[in-house]
Amino acid sequence: MLNHAERIDRIFRALADPTRRQLIERLGAGPAAVSALAQPLDMSLAAVVQHVQVLQEAGLVRSEKVGRVRTCQLVPDALGPIQEWIAARRMPWESRLDALGEVLAERPGTDQE
Repeated sequence: MLNHAERIDRIFRALADPTRRQLIERLGAGPAAVSALAQPLDMSLAAVVQHVQVLQEAGLVRSEKVGRVRTCQLVPDALGPIQEWIAARRMPWESRLDALGEVLAERPGTDQE
């Protein structure tokens, strides 16, 4: 099983590619066949399948093959580890900015309207 840091790394690597982000956006509207995902893209079906595989390995997408049709869908809450990671880094900065705001508000000659 992947540790938490490895999982986050895989998700960020998967999302670093604009094509994969576009696939995620499309799948946000609901499940789709790989051929439908490939239609608006200027690349081969094989290249789209490779992108889907990267998304699957990152745990963002799951697919099912029925006959010759492979249908993909987003994994619910797959971005949870990323949200947690970002929140953990955002909170200290927000508290620092709040403290800075308080210091600036106390300075004489600063009007805050």
